[in-house]
Amino acid sequence: MISRRSLALISTLALAVAALSGPALAASRGKSALKMLDPDNDGTVDLAEAKKAAADLFAKLDPDHDGTLDARELRGRLTAKELAAADPDHDGTLTLDEYLAVVEQRFKAADPDNDGTLDAKELNSRAGRALLRLLK
Repeated sequence: MISRRSLALISTLALAVAALSGPALAASRGKSALKMLDPDNDGTVDLAEAKKAAADLFAKLDPDHDGTLDARELRGRLTAKELAAADPDHDGTLTLDEYLAVVEQRFKAADPDNDGTLDAKELNSRAGRALLRLLK
């Protein structure tokens, strides 16, 4: 049987490891996303690359090939509120153009220096992670 002191020590060690590895894991997620989305290997993702990845994903998410994505097909990539805001015709679905408009909006939010590209650090920001949900 494990003593309370041993459990406390294990918990403390687990928290320390998590605290130390959290930033490293987050950085590696940004770098792996960058590799996936950066076909020209320049170390950044530009809007054209992001939209290309989004269009490819849109096609995969549209199994009925009706040219739209509904909440079920989006699988949690957008909240109901975000879907409603991105749906100008209020039909409960997004066309490719509507989906790409959301991608562009999120890209701009993830690009605070307005240089037109996203690096691993920007992709790992809160806005960058929101964009990545629409790209992979």
